[in-house]
Amino acid sequence: MQLRLITEDRLGITHEVLALIAQRELDLATMEMGLHNIYLNVPDLKPAARASIENELLAVPGVKRVEPLQLMPGEARRQQLDILLASLAQPVFVLDREGQIVMVSKAAQRASRQRQPEWIGLPLSALLRVPSLWEDLRAAGGEVSSLEVQFAGRAWLLYASPLVESDRGALTGAVVTLRDAGWLGEQAAHLQRMEPSGGLNSLLGDSLPLRELRARAERMAGVDAPLLILGETGTGKELIARACHELSARAQAPFLALNAAALPESLAESELFGYAPGAFSGAQRGGKPGLLEMAHGGTVFLDEIGEMSLYLQAKLLRFLNDGSFRRVGGEKEQKVDVRVISATHRRLDQMVARGEFREDLYYRLNVLNLQVAPLRERGDDVLLLAEHFIERSARQIGREPPALSAPARVALKRASWPGNIRQLQNLLFRAVTVCDKAELEVDDLDLDAQSPAPASPLPARGAGLPPPLPAPPDEEPASWADAVATFEHDLLARLYPRYPSSRKLAARLGISHSVIAGKLRRYGIG
Repeated sequence: MQLRLITEDRLGITHEVLALIAQRELDLATMEMGLHNIYLNVPDLKPAARASIENELLAVPGVKRVEPLQLMPGEARRQQLDILLASLAQPVFVLDREGQIVMVSKAAQRASRQRQPEWIGLPLSALLRVPSLWEDLRAAGGEVSSLEVQFAGRAWLLYASPLVESDRGALTGAVVTLRDAGWLGEQAAHLQRMEPSGGLNSLLGDSLPLRELRARAERMAGVDAPLLILGETGTGKELIARACHELSARAQAPFLALNAAALPESLAESELFGYAPGAFSGAQRGGKPGLLEMAHGGTVFLDEIGEMSLYLQAKLLRFLNDGSFRRVGGEKEQKVDVRVISATHRRLDQMVARGEFREDLYYRLNVLNLQVAPLRERGDDVLLLAEHFIERSARQIGREPPALSAPARVALKRASWPGNIRQLQNLLFRAVTVCDKAELEVDDLDLDAQSPAPASPLPARGAGLPPPLPAPPDEEPASWADAVATFEHDLLARLYPRYPSSRKLAARLGISHSVIAGKLRRYGIG
């Protein structure tokens, strides 16, 4: 039986209580102290004798009350800790000051497929096969993150938090958590999802092209096969890809996106496939899982797939063939279950004919396809989207949403919208921010400034660049360098709206990506 004594703060009261227990020849299993509390675990105390022992304890000066207790405080804390560890989805190990395991979560046992593994007292370094693990933890003060280890035949990322003495701050142990690539993928998916998606209902509009797109996308969303989304820049291809993911059987798994045009080849490869420990200088010591590992069971969206290099195309093709790949610098084959949705604004069939895109990869990606209509072909959808963007922009800057005048509505419908929905959104945000009138007029929209000036067709790659426009007679260049700089600036400024990234522009002009990036920075373009 367990008893709790509520007492005064009096010197010697604990000694008198213990003397009374000894006088009654009762076995005291454990005793715990707290502020104005004494806890006794007396296994031999029978319920029939409880009243008499309570009366004797109450006779001790300073003992105010005696209550029965279900669990000793230490047992209660241990039980609560066990419940907490059992509720954690990731494997957790509690280590002592020697790096030996003193507690293990249920998730660790499930991951190892062992019912009651004999791990208590075993060094965690031996279990994870990292001989210097505890030494590394101690050197880092018990705090480590993103260290890749092998456990139960799988790769995990190890995170450790120190346990320290409250008075001296000395390291007395650590709590080690193992997190798999799937958990990282869920966190990355949450970060990428800036606001909740409404599925296909988030595609605003009621035009015939949009209704047909919704119907076709709804049929294809549930088919577990690669999907290729085709459409001009700014038509909302990623929004459609996310909606298809949320309508599929993979909706509860991560949706992760990679823009192939936004990263150089080496970085895009490591982001997609991950890299092994020591794969290159500056890499994390334990390696890093890529999007394919983190999205296991879910969907990977490859935006601007037409900008992917031939080397990466070959690597992606191998993955699509059997679901296996190797990390950068790694030797071990990985296999994951991922659906690939890709998108591009380019004509992949023409790129295949020119040898710029692999034909076998094209057919692998183009099992299912969706064609997204440009904004100029969607009729009154322009006005519906415009009202939506005006209201959202006004809410963001804290003002009443202005109305659109009749001429402004006509102008919006007549515009060509080469940048499609993204261009419309940016234009209206600027107008709502700059204009403080209750009604937006045509001049407030500044449509001419938002549309790139028409350009003469460029020659095919390798055929040479068009000659520079001659300078006015009264504005002769000061030098050859000035003339070249003027030509470069005008050419890049004219092409950048049509090829809005250094990689796209470099591919179009047949020049090094780094050269184009340097010149864009030099001239302040983009």
